[in-house]
Amino acid sequence: MIELTGDTLTIGELKEVLYGDRKIHIAKNSLTRVEASRAAVDKIALGDESVYGINTGFGKFSNVKIAEENVETLQLNLIRSHACGVGDPFPRIVAKAMMMLRLNALVKGYSGVRVKVVEMLTKLINRNIIPVVPQQGSLGASGDLAPLAHLALVLIGEGRVFNESGDIVPALGVLEKNGIKPITLQAKEGLALINGTQTMTAMAVVNYIEAEQLALDSEWISGMTFESLEGVIDAFLPETHEVRGYPQQTAVAKRMLDWLQGSELTTRQNEKRVQDAYSLRCIPQVHGASWQVLDYVKEKLEIEMNAATDNPLIFDNGKTVISGGNFHGQPIAFAMDFLKIAVAELANISERRVERLVNTQLNEDLPAFLSPEPGLQSGAMIMQYVAASLVSENKTLAHPASVDSIPSSANQEDHVSMGTIGSRHAADIIQNSRRVLTIEAICAMQALEYKGVEKASKKIRQKWNAVNSIVPSLKEDRIFHQDIDNLHDYLKEIKIDFHIQGGNEDAERIIY
Repeated sequence: MIELTGDTLTIGELKEVLYGDRKIHIAKNSLTRVEASRAAVDKIALGDESVYGINTGFGKFSNVKIAEENVETLQLNLIRSHACGVGDPFPRIVAKAMMMLRLNALVKGYSGVRVKVVEMLTKLINRNIIPVVPQQGSLGASGDLAPLAHLALVLIGEGRVFNESGDIVPALGVLEKNGIKPITLQAKEGLALINGTQTMTAMAVVNYIEAEQLALDSEWISGMTFESLEGVIDAFLPETHEVRGYPQQTAVAKRMLDWLQGSELTTRQNEKRVQDAYSLRCIPQVHGASWQVLDYVKEKLEIEMNAATDNPLIFDNGKTVISGGNFHGQPIAFAMDFLKIAVAELANISERRVERLVNTQLNEDLPAFLSPEPGLQSGAMIMQYVAASLVSENKTLAHPASVDSIPSSANQEDHVSMGTIGSRHAADIIQNSRRVLTIEAICAMQALEYKGVEKASKKIRQKWNAVNSIVPSLKEDRIFHQDIDNLHDYLKEIKIDFHIQGGNEDAERIIY
């Protein structure tokens, strides 16, 4: 089981819960902190002093004092009124990540919820009772209020959940089936559940996991293209990359040499040409720069995953209660906007390699459009169109969400992050980019068959066999839509059987 402390959760551990169905439990000392924080809230609730979120209204209503007998109604009204998200639901995996991250924040012991609340969240996660959370409606400050309210509904027996078969059903029936009683929210608990960055961060973590895998896949896919075009391997030799000094660039070059080791198709300088086009020669520089962004994003996410992000926060056993702004999603908004650019570039350079594979003026004597009968059959001609369309769409989606802000709550909340929009757009770019790389893989598979698969490196031959088992060789024109979808699904399947050795300083990402 994975132990949640509020301070030590990693992306690797979260990945095991999300994709490996690992179970969780709360550290004992964290439960002690939760109890102490709750005792402080109970004391404040009985006092005369106005403390935001405990015995006051919210947002612009923060100056409205709430009578003691109405505190529970205040929390219930908060959840119901804020659960107004719209649009398609987040994927189950993202909603589960939201629950994990919200729970991890609560067990830090600064939020003032009861142990009962964290125990119920733990049960829901371990039993895969996942809330249905609409994707649209968050400004990214004051936290992800609307989507997290849909999460909180499940705890009170309202809202909807995904059942085991993936259908959307009322939450109450699923709770009853599992012997879980809904809770009645007490002072501050509703606010503690919704005032945070866990929606944008959950989407961001899933984005990071998918983007990391896509970046790894981009290397063997580009390697297959490199062999098909008889690329000049000198560009990957370590001297060039070491003198520039970026460890990620050096690591990509090292992995490319590993993928291509033993190839009879790669060439040396002046053997066929002096140098290749940038889309081949600059793979380490471009892909390496995207890895730099991934490293930046990972650092910010693992900070945010272990952060206390609600408001107010309770310190010194209730002696100090601070209304601050940790719910503001600007760090994650920036990280997601940066990730959008990095992943879009993996697709941009991939599409240029697709063009080189299908263009008879660039493809080293391969058939035009990789067609088995050029003219009568179009081959991969329109696949390049699709790739070009997707990279163009990415350029629109890559516009930073974080540069926008619209005031809310009667100008009390007058600057917001739009981080959740950024994380959603990043997910769209990752999906588009995966499809572009899927198209490159299909084209590279066909091109390598023309050049002679037996001449390829051992590792690339293994990948060729994997691709060819999903997408048959292009013997005649057919409906390629299903081929693209099938290989896309293969690339999308998250693999938890790889690990990173030594961190990104030497970036030895080993795939088994």
